[in-house]
Amino acid sequence: MVAARVEFHPGASEDYAEAFAWYYARGTALAFDFEREIERGIRLIFQSPLRWPQFDAERRRLVIRKYPYSIIYELHDEAVVVLAVAHGKRKPYYWLNRITDK
Repeated sequence: MVAARVEFHPGASEDYAEAFAWYYARGTALAFDFEREIERGIRLIFQSPLRWPQFDAERRRLVIRKYPYSIIYELHDEAVVVLAVAHGKRKPYYWLNRITDK
C-alpha cells in the first residue's frame, strides 16, 4: 500500500512546531537536522505505511533516528493521518483525544 496523501492533525502540527522551536533555540543547524529527520520519517511512512510496527490496535509508530521522537499515525483508506510527533519522555497517549473516526 502506498498512501495517496499525508495529513497532519492540528495537534501533531503543534507538537512539531514546539519541538522545532526548542531545537532552533539551541541552534539553527540542530533545528534543521531535526526537520530533515521528521521529513525523512514522513516520506518513509508515505512510501510504505504498513511497514512500521503497530503502536496499538489502530495506530502505528515510526521512531525517529537521532532524536527522541516518534511519529504516531493512523491509516484512513488511502490517507495517512499523523496524530502526534511525540517526545519519548512525554506522557504516553497524551494524543488520544486526536483519534479520528474512520
